[in-house]
Amino acid sequence: MTSLLLLFAYLIGSIPTALLVGKYAFNIDIREHGSNNPGATNTLRVLGKKAAVIVLLVDVGKGALAASLPILLEIEIEPLYVGLIAVVGHCFPIFAGFRGGKAIATTAGVLLVSNIWMFLAAYLVFIFVIYISKYVFFGSLSVGLTLLLYSFFTPGREHELIFSFFLFLLILLHRSNISNYFHNIEPKINDKKIKDDRIPPKRNVNRT
Repeated sequence: MTSLLLLFAYLIGSIPTALLVGKYAFNIDIREHGSNNPGATNTLRVLGKKAAVIVLLVDVGKGALAASLPILLEIEIEPLYVGLIAVVGHCFPIFAGFRGGKAIATTAGVLLVSNIWMFLAAYLVFIFVIYISKYVFFGSLSVGLTLLLYSFFTPGREHELIFSFFLFLLILLHRSNISNYFHNIEPKINDKKIKDDRIPPKRNVNRT
């Protein structure tokens, strides 16, 4: 039963929200525009606020639903572990050729259900780091680092191992952003050039 639960969590995470919104509402592959990442941030950059809100809410919901499964089905396994399997699905979705997002929104949903204090610690730091640096990827990496530091103050070593791996995963997923930063081509959130990536609604029907 546990194996089926984990498989189901992975499949929930694998739902490629940004890809579906881009394809069916805008007739594009979001992975071919902007930063090429099928996540809420790139959706905002390419498709606008309404599409980004939809992607954000669904991606958060994926993590929350997966983390809720052990509670709903009364299975004795920590919700955090099940939720993180959904995060893996989000990053490496079987429904989208294993080309997924960068974990932040889905992780937020997992933590909202499994550990609200972890959520508050990680995402308050996330917002603060972005506010100070103006780089979203710095905020994303800070989530992994904050969770790892938080785990040092919890009993046992399981969380330390999990969040060490999670931080490594975030670094791997953001390697292009890190490279762009060192080459001075990573855009800040207030970079006016980002608007050049926006797809005008009137031209959506002509996009392929």
